Formats: sequence, structure tokens, C-alpha cells
Amino acid sequence: MAEEVSAGSGGGSSSERGGEINGVGLASMDSLESRWVFQDEDDSEIDEEDDDDDDEPHQAGVDSEDEDTTEQRLIRTGPHIDSFDVEALEVPGAHRSDYEDFGIGRKIILAFQTLGVVFGDVGTSPLYTFSVMFNKAPINGNEDVIGALSLVLYTLILIPLVKYVLVVLWANDDGEGGTFALYSLICRHAKVSLLPNQLPSDTRISSFRLKVPSPELERSLKIKERLETSLTLKKLLLILVLAGTSMVIADGVITPAMSVMSAVGGLKVGVGAIEQDEVVMISVAFLVILFSVQKFGTSKVGLAVGPALFIWFCSLAGIGIYNLVKYDASVLRAFNPIHIYLYFKRNSVKAWYALGGCLLCATGSEAMFADLCYFSVRSVQLTFVFLVLPCLLLGYLGQAAYLIGNPNDADQVFFSSIPSGVFWPILLTANIAALIASRAMTTATFSCIKQSTALGCFPRLKIVHTSRKFMGQIYIPVINWFLLVVCLIVVCSISSINEIGNAYGIAELGVMMMTTILVTIVMLLIWQINIIIVLTFAIFFLGLELTFFSSVLWSVTDGSWIILAFAVIMFLIMYIWNYGSKLKYETEVKQKLSMDLMRELGCNLGTIRAPGIGLLYNELVKGVPAIFGHFLTTLPAIHSMIIFVSIKYVPVPVVPQSERFLFRRVCPKSYHIFRCIARYGYKDVRKENHQTFEQLLIESLEKFIRREAQERQLESDGDEDTDSEEDTSFSRVLIAPNGSVYSLGVPLLAEFRDTSTPISEASTSEEINADPSLSDAEHSLERELSFIRKAKESGVVYLLGHGDIRARKDSWFIKKLVINYFYAFLRKNCRRGIANLSVPHSHLMQVGMTYMV
Repeated sequence: MAEEVSAGSGGGSSSERGGEINGVGLASMDSLESRWVFQDEDDSEIDEEDDDDDDEPHQAGVDSEDEDTTEQRLIRTGPHIDSFDVEALEVPGAHRSDYEDFGIGRKIILAFQTLGVVFGDVGTSPLYTFSVMFNKAPINGNEDVIGALSLVLYTLILIPLVKYVLVVLWANDDGEGGTFALYSLICRHAKVSLLPNQLPSDTRISSFRLKVPSPELERSLKIKERLETSLTLKKLLLILVLAGTSMVIADGVITPAMSVMSAVGGLKVGVGAIEQDEVVMISVAFLVILFSVQKFGTSKVGLAVGPALFIWFCSLAGIGIYNLVKYDASVLRAFNPIHIYLYFKRNSVKAWYALGGCLLCATGSEAMFADLCYFSVRSVQLTFVFLVLPCLLLGYLGQAAYLIGNPNDADQVFFSSIPSGVFWPILLTANIAALIASRAMTTATFSCIKQSTALGCFPRLKIVHTSRKFMGQIYIPVINWFLLVVCLIVVCSISSINEIGNAYGIAELGVMMMTTILVTIVMLLIWQINIIIVLTFAIFFLGLELTFFSSVLWSVTDGSWIILAFAVIMFLIMYIWNYGSKLKYETEVKQKLSMDLMRELGCNLGTIRAPGIGLLYNELVKGVPAIFGHFLTTLPAIHSMIIFVSIKYVPVPVVPQSERFLFRRVCPKSYHIFRCIARYGYKDVRKENHQTFEQLLIESLEKFIRREAQERQLESDGDEDTDSEEDTSFSRVLIAPNGSVYSLGVPLLAEFRDTSTPISEASTSEEINADPSLSDAEHSLERELSFIRKAKESGVVYLLGHGDIRARKDSWFIKKLVINYFYAFLRKNCRRGIANLSVPHSHLMQVGMTYMV
């Protein structure tokens, strides 16, 4: 192993990696109730390895790493209230409590923001849908127009309305949407994570508790068992999630290109001298402006452009009604689905090609789900059903009515169908709407990347939170400019709307199919609804999307392969990061120090214990990290108090502040070594500076020590009142979720007997005057609390354990290439953990080591 030591340097910590998630079994309790339940002591916190035994006596209720008993405790599990529970009483899903107390005025503003952020993409689809369709299958009569219109109408009804609005939106994770939110939801009910970091204690986080209907259903338990025991299924599930996310990112590239190019293309109808090259240059300028204003945030931009989208949808409806009245209202016959059959019968293969263009009317459906974190489920549903969908239907009906009388204008049917008196205002509105639509998938991309980072599948990046009120509203500068560059490449290299439309269909369908599969798993595992309903949903929508996908893949050689290549690159980045992180964590677990070695070193750890607190950051959630041994062997002194800190992201959106820190004691009390796991949800905002973090951590440690002393006292009292040494099935201790401890009718009379090793105080110790009114246990507690305060006053130093991995010499060539070059490149260029911790260099010390995997 290679070693390095640096003091005061700006090195990074890999402890910020957001991949440390774990799944738990189905929670069968009603989370609105408070219950007392038995719990095995060896499952209470961490199932430590056999070599981590401790000579210290068993401490009921203490989160010790070194216990191997099977004694049970009676603990109180609730009340646990999760937003999913409240919503599950009606339809499975989650309810955003952020929006419950809004007044009428605030709800109207929220509706405008919803239009500006969520529905811009699907709202601009009338600009290009018919143009792409009739380019692939030219009009040969009025019946072709009716048939194509029928295809569009039923695609709109089936995919955005039935699938997304009525079903998929309810599969959110406490208001968070997207493929990774679905994956997180599944991880909470089954141990499907490939990362080996398992903490049973995470199941006691309030937002982790879910009410699942009919948990006794044998089908759900069999599926859960199958997912947990099959490594192949775990890998397949992760691949599906990564593939879906890579398609979302690709969608964030192609949506601006398609929307802006289509809107600017309207200039060719109003000004005959405009050529395609001029359209491309104007589109490039618009795109640069679009991505430049992204940093101002969703709320500000959404509120500013919401009224513009409202005008746009009203314009769509108005133009549609005008054309229906002026040209041919008989297009209403398209609501009869028999015309779809007749359309395919007349056009056969060409009609199949046209499916790729037809799908464009449903683009933006995934944005409704991915952008859900910005708004409530109900607001998105109501806005779509009562405003967006009617306006879209009227818009397409009007275009079809216009084409009945003007079949030669199919290339620019939308702008050609605008009444001459309002052409320029509508053109301006269309361009504004296109710019807004481009933001829909960009913001969805930001959300998906943040989720994937927190769950360990994307390198850490700088994330800017643009709203103080809503945590989900974020901006990622690196991704923003990266999307702009790729988008400009697409616009300049693929100038044809038809080719860009085909690429658009590939990206959209990739996400849709992954969402269908994941929602099907949610239906089986979590919602546990009738198997006939689940199969109907999966077979119908997956079959429909595969049919569309076969159409767009047939034309992949026309230039749309670029977007597929981009999606593959993003998939490889995420998979390599997840693979390298998994190998690194597994290696650290294997090489951790044994407790026997720690005992041989003694309470001074074989060196000098200097005053102060050392926060050693690493990724292990149990055991003594091997990198701690490097501190002991390379430094002449170690701090009088050591706290192993692990930043851990759990598969819940938010971890309450009261449940943020999980403490346990490492080694006997005289060693003054603790483990602290700081748990965050994937939506949590980590804005605290290092002083605030230190203060919260020390306060939580003091609470832990007080609770430990209470539990020892109660245990001692219980032992003195016991008449015999008979084995009981549970200890006489009740521990409430807030840390309060209750005895089962045992009077607090007996004195506490401390059988542990006497505390060996370092130079930060403080003499406590003997008070005859205090018991030995209280003296011991006060001495340790005083020791902590004096250590805190002496200063806190951050000891960052920076571990790199290299492939062994005998490894396969592919593994060497992936680990030594690709993963190493990603780690070198990702955001360092020190930047997230906001630690001044004067408080920083780093020790690095290289693991051979």
C-alpha cells in the first residue's frame, strides 16, 4: 500500500460519497400508531463481526459495536408519520406537505409556476408533431389526416394522461419523481442495493417507515426474497435505473434543440428570404441565452414565464377553435379509434414509420414525473387535466382541420394555420414557449443527477440550491454548461427537424420504458394490488412503447445515433462510478483493524494522546478503518478523543434533524473513541458550516452519553431486584424514539456499579469535586461530559482518510482500464469532500492510502 500524509492541505474526503444506501424489509406496522415491540439486541444497530468482541459488560440500549448477545429489548417504535402513509389511504403515493397551507393567491402563483416548469415540453409539441409525421408518411387523402389525428389523440390520452397523470405520479418518493426516486423507493422495501453498507438502525428513521397495504401477501414477500437473494436481479435493476437516467440526461440535450429549432423555423413562413442556416444561427443564440439564465432558479424563472405559457396554451386552443370553425369540423371523427386501424391498413409500413413522429406529441410526459419535486402531485394533475390536455387536443384538431383544406402545408402546419392578423404575436409567444419548454427537461436532469449522486451512482458535483423554501429547486453549473455544449453540437450537426425528432423519440422512449418496469415493481412489491391490474399495466404500456421504439430505431442511422452514443457515455460514467465505489468500500471493509489489535495498543493507542477532538472521516459504518492505523504509525500523537464520522445517504428523501446522528462507542470507555454516522436523505440540503456541524455533533454525543448512563443505571437497578439468575427474554428497559428510557416497574434505588475499566483522562481532564449527594454513576457521567467539553475547547481537527484504489497486476485488462484510468479520472475531477464540509485548511489533516482491488 502506498501512503501519504499532508497537514493543512485541501485534500478531499471520499466520505461524502452518496452511495451508502441500504434496503430493509417490509414495514408491516401502521405508522400512525405507537407500539411497543421486542427487538433482538444483536440486530439493534450493527451486526458486528466475530473479531469485534469487547470485554465491557452488556449495556442495554447502548449502540455498541462490540456486542454479541442475543438478548431482546422492548422498544417503542412510533409514532412514525410519513407522507406516503397519509396518501396511501386514498391512492398509493406521497403528498407534499410543503403546499398544504397555501392560500388561494399562492396556489394561483403555484399554478403559473407549474405551467412554466413542468408543462413547457409537452406544450410545444404541436410545433412539430404533424410536420414529422407527414414527412415520414405523406398525405394521400383526407382519411390520412383523420387517421394521423386519431393516433395523436389516443397517444396523448394513453401515455401522458392514463399512464403518467393517473398512475406514475402516485409512485413518487415523498414528492420526489424520476427513475432514481423509484429505485430509492424499492430499496426501502427490499435489500437490492449492490453497496454492502447495511444498517438496520436506518429503519427507525421516521421517514423510513411506510405503511404498506396487506403486508402478509405471499406474492410480495416472494418477490422481495427473490430480489434480495439474486445478485443478477440486483445488477439488472441497477442497469435499468442507470439506463433510464442516462436517457433523461440525453433528453435534457435534445429537448432544447428540438423546441427552439421548431419555433425559430416559423420565421421561414413569415419571411420567405430566411434560409435554414439563418434558423440554425438564431437557434444557437437562443440556446446560449436559455442556459445562461438557468442559474436564476426555478421559482424565479417559473413565475416569470408562467403567464407566458398560460397565453401559449390559450393561443393553442384559440387557433384550434378558429380552424375547426373555418375549415372542417368533421375531424372530430378522429375520436373513433377505428380510424387508426384504417390508417395502418392504407399506409402499412409508412404508417409504422410515422409512429416515431406521433410519439412527439407525448414528449414531456417524463418531465411531469421527474420535475415533481418542484410541485405537488395534485397541482400537476389538476393543471394537466383542466388546462393543458384540453388546449393540446384543440390545437391538434385545428391543425388537422387546416390540413384537410391545405394538405401541401404539412411541413410547417402550425405556423401556416395561424390567422395572418396574429401571426407575429403568436410567433413571438411560440419562441418564448420553446425556451421555457427547454428548461423542463433541464431541471429534470438536475433532479435526476442529484438523486443519482446521493445514491452513489454519479460523481459529486457542485449543487446550488436556488430556493430557500423548497429544497428540490437546484442548479448544477457543470451539467448546465455541459448540456449547452452538447446541445449546440446537435443543432449544428443535425439541422433537420425530422432527424432531431427521431433522436428525441429514442431518448423519450428509453426513459418511458424504464419507468414502466420500475413502476410495475412498485405495484407488486409496495402497493400490492391485484396481479391482473399489474399485468395489464405492464403488458399494455410496455407493448405500446416497444412498438413506438421499433419505429424510431429503424431510422437511427440518419443522425439520431448521436443521442444514443451520448446516452451510452453517460451510462458508462454512472456504472463505472458505482462499480469503483463498490469495490473501494468492500476493500475498506476487508482491511479494517481488528478490535484485538486495538486492545493490545491500550487506551493510549501506543502513542501520545494530545488535547482535542479528531474527526476522522471515512466511509465505513462499522469497525475501525485501516486508514486509522496510518495515523497511528505516521503521527507522534493522536487526539484525546477520536470520532469516526461517516456521511451516509439513506434511501429516504429527508432525515429529521433529531435523527441525523447515530452514535456508538468503539472500544472500552477509557479509549474515548466513538463512531458517528451522519445520515442524510437524498433531498437533504447540507448547508451548515463546520462550526454548526461540530456543535450539533457534540450535542448529540452528550445526549448519547447521558442516555447510555441512564440505561446502565436502569440495568443495574434491574439486576439488584432480580431474585434469581434465570434467563429472561428481554431486559427491563424501554427506550422511546426521543431517547427517553423507562423501566418496567423497577424502582431507581440501587447504586450503579461500574465494572468497566477506569477512565484514563488525558491532559484535557478536569477534576470533579466529590459531591456526597451524587452516586458513582453520576460522578462517572459528569467526568466524561467534562472531558468532552475540555476536548472541544482545545480544538477540533478534521482527519480525512483519502483512499484510492488500483487494480492488481493479475487483474483482467478491462478491469485495469476501468479502475486505473476511467474511475481514477472521475475521482480526480469530481467535487472534493472538503468543499462540501467547508472546513478551513488550518483545521485539516489528510492521510491517504491506496487499496489494491
